[in-house]
Amino acid sequence: MSDCPDEPLVAARFTVTADAFPGLLSRLLEPFAKRDLIPDSVRAMREGEAMRAEVALHAMPLGMVHLVAGNLGQIVGVRRVEAMEGRVVRLATAA
Repeated sequence: MSDCPDEPLVAARFTVTADAFPGLLSRLLEPFAKRDLIPDSVRAMREGEAMRAEVALHAMPLGMVHLVAGNLGQIVGVRRVEAMEGRVVRLATAA
């Protein structure tokens, strides 16, 4: 999951507001998939012409939080990205 074996794992939640269009949800999941991260929950709701989506992970490398948030913000139609990181879950260790 991480190149750095001592990197802390944190709980994280990303909330995205974007223009509602077909294909949005799959594009929102791409930044996680390309980093081998599997969200623990995904929720989305249409609000008129916009969509609000929340993607949460119980544990992800701390260093990836800002990278994923940046990738989400680069998606066409995204209006706002909020990234919240929670407490340190544990330190990753080498196998």
